[in-house]
Amino acid sequence: MTELLKKIRGGFYGQALGDAWAMPAMLNPQKTREFYGGYIETFLDGPKDHPVHHNLTAGQVTDDTEQAAAIAEVILEEGGVSEAGVARALVNWYQRIGGDDSPYVGPSSRRAIQAIMRGEDLREVGRFGDTNGAAMRVSPIGLINPGNLGQAIEDAVAACVPSHNTDVAISGAAAVAGAISKALVSGSTLEDVVKAGITAGHEGRKFGNVWLGASIPRRIQWAVDLVSSDKPVRDRLQDVYDLIGTSLAMSEAVPAAFAVLVMAEGDPTQAAILAAALSGDADTVAAMACAIAGAWKGIDVFKPEHLETLEKANPWLDFERLTSGLYKIANQRL
Repeated sequence: MTELLKKIRGGFYGQALGDAWAMPAMLNPQKTREFYGGYIETFLDGPKDHPVHHNLTAGQVTDDTEQAAAIAEVILEEGGVSEAGVARALVNWYQRIGGDDSPYVGPSSRRAIQAIMRGEDLREVGRFGDTNGAAMRVSPIGLINPGNLGQAIEDAVAACVPSHNTDVAISGAAAVAGAISKALVSGSTLEDVVKAGITAGHEGRKFGNVWLGASIPRRIQWAVDLVSSDKPVRDRLQDVYDLIGTSLAMSEAVPAAFAVLVMAEGDPTQAAILAAALSGDADTVAAMACAIAGAWKGIDVFKPEHLETLEKANPWLDFERLTSGLYKIANQRL
């Protein structure tokens, strides 16, 4: 297996691992600690009283990875990224899960997908989408653009148009895609990866409908500075929760993911543990952080039993076929 294929598999498995690992987390760090008696250190069922994930079992992914997989499928079909292809992927996913009755379809995605299904203008339906949905599913776009930051940003813009066509949402999605793109480069440091995310975030803000929202790249830097201290881990996580935030807002979730990535020193499993402890929209924060970490470290750092759990809990998700297909496209773009 080539190094690039190992990294692409690490990125996609990382997305799923973070998503499933942090899925049972509660809405704030104190509640998570109280409920679990400490850190979440393995895959667990969603709590029965969880407002969104109460029906999910240990190792199951959420909409983050479901949408990422749907986009990956269309990328494999088309050989690249297009606005129409991403729109088709989102509609296919929404119909498959019974989106009208699903508790975990994000507000921007639901509004846009329903409009697409009504036949409305694809360039208009996402012009108010500003939540973190565009970034949580962007990993396949980073994974097909190893070292090509410009193309990763361009593809992220196209992927945002159908549901999150605002400058703030595109900035967040570009930051994650750009970080993954850099993470695939052999010899890149974690600092290189974070810098690429910040650069891509600045560039991404130049696209889309002008919308209100804090600067994501500046908040990424703030988040990284915030956790680069000698405070105890739980205190640093609390600082991120209190000051950066872990809500559905793009300007919170993406910087929080970079904070977790840095705290974990780029290790995907540790990033999943920390994101779950951080709580809030933990599965989304973890999906982004672990996708970047997995792309940087590669598949060999994952425990085989964790990969096996993910495969068994999500039998519909053909990891090997999707990652092999993404690798083929990535290799062609080198």
